Amino acid sequence: MSRIGKMPIDVPDGVEVNIDNFNLISVRGPKGLLTRKLNNDLKVFYHKEENKITVDRPNNLRKYRELHGLTRTLINNMIIGVTQGFSKILEINGVGYRAIKSGNKLTLTLGYSHPVILLDNADITTTVEQNKIIVFGINKEKVGQYAANIRFKRPPEPYKGKGIKYLQEKIRRKVGKTGKK
Repeated sequence: MSRIGKMPIDVPDGVEVNIDNFNLISVRGPKGLLTRKLNNDLKVFYHKEENKITVDRPNNLRKYRELHGLTRTLINNMIIGVTQGFSKILEINGVGYRAIKSGNKLTLTLGYSHPVILLDNADITTTVEQNKIIVFGINKEKVGQYAANIRFKRPPEPYKGKGIKYLQEKIRRKVGKTGKK
């Protein structure tokens, strides 16, 4: 049995949850609105008296066991997103590497012959503090993908560690060439 899938999801005060007959779930909270189409075979129940959401599967086939925990986690992430939001912090290392934020434009100077310009969309906002870029939004998938796109512009290299990395990421360093003896 999926231990994660069996756990009920608590719905905090100030969050509206609507589930239609086609498993289209919409969650509205203080930070915004998220909607998602879920698998029709799984049954999602919203118990308004207890402010809890439960997910049930039709049988114990492998497909439904896999979807059970995933569906519960996706709904939980939607509720966390509209109440608190999600953020990823990226760190820029390297001489001359920097980020500048102006309006909804993020300009990265990463050692290329041209600056790299990224535009924030309606769901995601970025802020720059010294050598850190903070990506914030209510949709966990979009925040993670946008942060991955920023990191892709100049991933960290293993010799000096220059590039863009996640704040908690550990870079496996390699030893450079040794001189003649």
